[in-house]
Amino acid sequence: MRQSELFIKTFKQDPKDEVFPGIKFLRRGGFVGKVGAGIYNYLPLGKRVLDKIEAIVRQGMKELGGVEILMPALQPSENWKKTGRWDGLDILYKIKSRAKQDFALGPTHEEIVVPLVKEFLSSYRDLPVYLYQIQTKFRDEPRARSGLVRAKEFIMKDLYSFHRDEKDMDDYYEKAGEVYKKIFTQIGLKTIQTKASGGTFSKFSDEFQAVSETGEDTVYFCKKCVLGINKEIFEGKCLECGDEKLDEFKTIEVGNIFKLKTKYSEAFDLKIKDADGSFKTVLMGCYGIGISRAMGAVAEIFNDKNGLLWPEGIAPFKFHLLNLSKNAKRAEKIYRDLQNSNIEVLYDDREEKSAGEKLVEADLLGLPYRLVTSDKLKEGEIELRKRGEKEVKIVLIEELLSKNF
Repeated sequence: MRQSELFIKTFKQDPKDEVFPGIKFLRRGGFVGKVGAGIYNYLPLGKRVLDKIEAIVRQGMKELGGVEILMPALQPSENWKKTGRWDGLDILYKIKSRAKQDFALGPTHEEIVVPLVKEFLSSYRDLPVYLYQIQTKFRDEPRARSGLVRAKEFIMKDLYSFHRDEKDMDDYYEKAGEVYKKIFTQIGLKTIQTKASGGTFSKFSDEFQAVSETGEDTVYFCKKCVLGINKEIFEGKCLECGDEKLDEFKTIEVGNIFKLKTKYSEAFDLKIKDADGSFKTVLMGCYGIGISRAMGAVAEIFNDKNGLLWPEGIAPFKFHLLNLSKNAKRAEKIYRDLQNSNIEVLYDDREEKSAGEKLVEADLLGLPYRLVTSDKLKEGEIELRKRGEKEVKIVLIEELLSKNF
């Protein structure tokens, strides 16, 4: 992609209406634009990051046997009244149609997915079922001041599982936890699997928390058990070994998994006929990952004084090619060669920008590797620098094309 053709504008000053460094850099770098508190546009570079995260998540859902669907954001109030959440959920956006019908803008989709599945289930032979979607959600957040980490409109992956018995539910829950760890590692986030309140569903749920100084959650971590405990349920010691000497971290929650059991299936009378002829209420689990929140968390965790430092797995481009030569002929050839080798590259071909401006912007955007062509280099050579490192290497272009550098 040529930078001159990319819909992007960078800014030298931090936006005054943001608190944390990650979202400041995302806006300064032209990844996102702010519409209002907790509401953002995703611009070309930011959209590429989201697409990379979604691809990793979809691969994880494939491993879990998930089938992708897409459910509506606009949801009838009747469904929410059946579960008691129309009046019981304070973050619910409620709207009224011209025909005076009440609707909710979905913050989650239990009220939609259960009636959907009910249409398809009749026997135990129809189970288990695993359905997921990646969709825009809406929550009336009272503290929408953390950029993408706590937004009013956001993108989330939610998976819902339906089971015949508790063993099947428990086995799938454990498998989901392992797949989640893998997903976040691929995104570039080191997460702590954290025990949290299970609410009205079960004793515990599991959160996946990424350590960050800007995080709103507090997690106590037991090194012996490799277990986190959310501050909200912390009783002064590890839940497994009883150790009282635990590390304390500020964190950002990027995913969670719940055993819903029969809470929502009972509300919609979701039952199946079992092998013995009796009717049983279907058991459920739900599994969420904040797609846009993960992007925001990465930005908050991976930055320095100059800008962002994208993990390679989700960076919008792997290489940032800067032409600092008077003649762009060499850079043009390198750009074409990289593209022909299916190597992702953003080419700063802008003639009106000075060398200094290009170098500063490259650090702000934070792509994993910076490539520089200049008149001081020999034919076939290029300057390579990994973002976040001081060392600059002179490498052969052939090494880049062979991905051996």
